Formats: sequence, structure tokens, C-alpha cells
Amino acid sequence: MTIRSRAPRPTGRPASRLTTGLAARLTATATAGVLALSLAACGGTTKESSSASGGGKSDKNATANPNAPMKKGLKIAFLPKQVNNPYSTIVDNAGIAAAKEFGAQAKEVGPSDASASSQVSYINTLIQQRHDAILIAANDQNAVCNPLKQAMSQDIKVVAYDSDTNPACRDVFINQASSEDIGRSQVKLLADQIGAEGEIAILSATANATNQNTWIKYMQDELKKPEYSKMKLVKIAYGDDDDQKSFQQTQGLLQAYPNLKGIISPTTVGIAAAARYISGSQYKGKVALTGLGTPNQMRKFIKDGTVEKFALWDPANLGYLAAYAAGALASGQITGKQGEKFKAGKLGERTIGANGEIILGPPTVFDKNNIDDYDF
Repeated sequence: MTIRSRAPRPTGRPASRLTTGLAARLTATATAGVLALSLAACGGTTKESSSASGGGKSDKNATANPNAPMKKGLKIAFLPKQVNNPYSTIVDNAGIAAAKEFGAQAKEVGPSDASASSQVSYINTLIQQRHDAILIAANDQNAVCNPLKQAMSQDIKVVAYDSDTNPACRDVFINQASSEDIGRSQVKLLADQIGAEGEIAILSATANATNQNTWIKYMQDELKKPEYSKMKLVKIAYGDDDDQKSFQQTQGLLQAYPNLKGIISPTTVGIAAAARYISGSQYKGKVALTGLGTPNQMRKFIKDGTVEKFALWDPANLGYLAAYAAGALASGQITGKQGEKFKAGKLGERTIGANGEIILGPPTVFDKNNIDDYDF
């Protein structure tokens, strides 16, 4: 910038000093203005605002210390698909009990419905309460992703269990068993009962449930094999893990498909509701039912001949393992990387697999010969 002044020069002051002083003042003012604009343009790069944007795992370069002691007084929370679900109650109560073993405080919170976005407000509340770990069985792998990333950016560990999130939105996933094994074995269980022939249907939970959709994908792939060429999947119905809706969906399937030979319901709520409907209908003994259920739910249906066999893992061990994984993460014993190991109490040492997955173990098949050996 060039300054031209036509004013008379003040007497007794050299022209060079005036010019120099004025130029200095103008330069300082301009410099301050530039700095102010630069700082304003950089707003949002502070630590607080950077973390607030959320970005998944808070420290991808973190190093695990398997010999680190389990921290005492950790705050962890279980967030199931919905509370008051008998299966979820078993899982979460076992996890809460496990947390006490290593000196943590644990609780269960969650929605009464299993809709896609119903868990979001609970995640936000747990972040505000500064929990050390959130354990979630996701209703929808994408709906919960952003708030979980927000939690992780604030160094809150995230453990998915039973139903996974997007892997970028959690540290580890506790899988009941291999998803592929679960899906394919369900088809095999039903095929054995109907002679691998006839129309079949699937009664699922919610349309967005990650675990259900993964299992169903493997069921559909299994049905492509030559040995199942005479089995036809005619419908995938959704009972939304609601007892009454699942009961009504079963009734609707049997009315809409009079030649239906079998139903697979890979949800504890669904299989119990379907069994209740079939047991009091003309379809008892004519339509086979299998899926995933608890022995205590299904015992009477096994004994009255409504159901021949079904499968499940031990849900109490699932919650137990999830709690210890959360404690190990929050204590720095593991970071979620493949190959890391941690001790899970009575379940012994566990190893993290690919994509942060930790598998509990193979499911058990229940029938009239062994169902009285189990109580859960």
C-alpha cells in the first residue's frame, strides 16, 4: 500500500522520521489484522473441536500391554437391542456379574423397542456420563455408527456383542460363533427334519439387525448347494423381536403358503412365538420349526413334539466374555488388533481375530435327549 500525503510537514521534525513512524504503525496494524484473520480461519482445529467431529478409534497407534493390571472402578454399560428380552437379560446380567469380578461398575440400559435408531439417545447419554466402555448389540449397524465414533474419539471403548456394528465404529466384536457356521447349520437342521424338500420360510427379528442379516445371507448361500435343490425359500418375514408380532407373522406365513414345510427363526423371541402358535394349531406335527432359542423357552415345545431340535450358544458366557473384553480394552491390555490376547476369567485366554472379532465358540444343538441338562 502506498500513502501519499499533501499535508504540510510539521516544523522541527525531520521528514524521514515522520515517514518511518507512520509506516511502522501501518505495518503493525496490517500485520495484526492478518494474524486475526488467520486465527479466525483456523477456528475448529483445537483439540476439543477436532475430537468432537468423531473419527473412529481414538488412537490407532496405541500399543497393548497384556501385563497391565485390570483397572478398578471402571464404569461399563450394556446396551442391548431392547430391554426385557429374555435372551438379552441373560446376556447382560451375566456381563454385569462378570464386571464385579474385576472390580468394575456395570449396568444395563436400553430401549423397549428394537427400531433402528432407538439406541442412539442411550449412547449419547452414556458419553455424557463418561463411561469407560459401552457394550452394544446393534439394532442397525449404521444408525449407531456416528454416536459410537463420538464415544471412541473421547477414549470410551466400544464392544459390540451378539449383533455387530460397522467395524469402524467399535474396538472389538464378541461373536457368539462363526456367523457362517450359524447360518449354514440352520439350513442343515431344517433339511434333516423335512427330508431336504419343500417350501420353507424364515422368521427374522428386525430388517436391519446385523446378525440376522448375516446369518440369512449364509442360509441363502447354503440353499444354493445341490443337496438343497428341492428346498425353496418362499418368504423372509420380520417379527421385530416382538412376541405378538412374531406370533402373527407365523400365522400369516402358514396361511399365505399352505404347502409350507418348515420355518427357521434365528431369534429367541421369534422361535418361541412361532412354537406357541404352531403348538395350538393344525400345523403341529406337519410344519417343522427350528432356529435359535433358549432351553427354558423351548423345553415344553420339545417335549410336546412341536419342535424336534434347535440350537444356541450359552448366552451367559457371551455376556461374561463381553464384559472381560471391555475391561481389558479400558485397562490397556488390548487395543482390538488381530493377534492380541487377554484373560477372560473362567473362560480362559482369548485371542482377537481378523476385524477385531472374538468368537465365543460353536453353538449347541438341543433336542429331547439333552434339553433337561441345561437351565437358561
